[in-house]
Amino acid sequence: MKWVKRGIVWGPDGAQDWARTHATCPTPWVRRNGTLRLYVQCRDANQVGRIGWVDVDPLDPTRVIASASTPVLDVGAPGCFDDNGVFPTSVVHLDDGRLFLYYVGFELCHHIRYRLLTGLAASDDDGETFRRVRDTPILERSGDELHFRCGAFVGLEQGRFRMWYIAGSRWELLEGKPMPVYDLRHLESPDGVHWGPSGRVVLPIDGEREHGFGRPFVTHDGDGYRLHYSIRRRRPARYRLGFARSADGLAWQRADAELGLDVSPGQWDGDSICYGAEVASGGRTYLFYNGDDFGARGFGVAELTAP
Repeated sequence: MKWVKRGIVWGPDGAQDWARTHATCPTPWVRRNGTLRLYVQCRDANQVGRIGWVDVDPLDPTRVIASASTPVLDVGAPGCFDDNGVFPTSVVHLDDGRLFLYYVGFELCHHIRYRLLTGLAASDDDGETFRRVRDTPILERSGDELHFRCGAFVGLEQGRFRMWYIAGSRWELLEGKPMPVYDLRHLESPDGVHWGPSGRVVLPIDGEREHGFGRPFVTHDGDGYRLHYSIRRRRPARYRLGFARSADGLAWQRADAELGLDVSPGQWDGDSICYGAEVASGGRTYLFYNGDDFGARGFGVAELTAP
């Protein structure tokens, strides 16, 4: 594949208290009016994240039409699993017209650095506002997935919900810092709300070189499934983009080198590149993504020029 980077699309100007920095994990969907909306996590001065949105021209996704002035999803109540930040990962358009927004909740811990679990919010107004489906995680801790059940990408196929997500129960000391260890797993649900206690591992990490994956993003067409994901490397500890193909969404063949999209030294994405999300718009294919420091300056876009 050949991608041409089109540059940064949007990042906070720092004028709003809830959005001083970052536009992390761009999560796209097409609105009823045809506008391309991306949900992102913005952070306040204390690095606590809330979810906002950015609307872009579907024919020119570098042109910003509007952005949120207030969060569509704030942090949870004190003591809840998402009281220290929220992070979008997937949007699903339901048959009844509602939207489901799957998100990660950040919980600070004492003996480990943090815990990451999955929450769910719903919208009845085309994504303008969201309310939590419940205040507890839809992916709660389990014996096999103790510390991390997060990064959920959900698709609706013939009345069934399929989820690809990140899960794990271990930490390792890497470059003097405790780091999470997790792999990519799969679950199914009849309603998108109730899920099993543990999933099937569908993409294991290379334990010699990697300690985890970032948010998966899955597309599906007549040729099968395409998976974009982020690779958390052991040394140096910087993100890179990964790519895989599958006939059924379960047996994945990694093709990371085939993706052809990497860092640009000296630029906003010179050290890390992560959280890729592929979308077809206006007859073209784009990949939205973050650069250094989880998108501290914003998110960018690349255009596919050769498949």
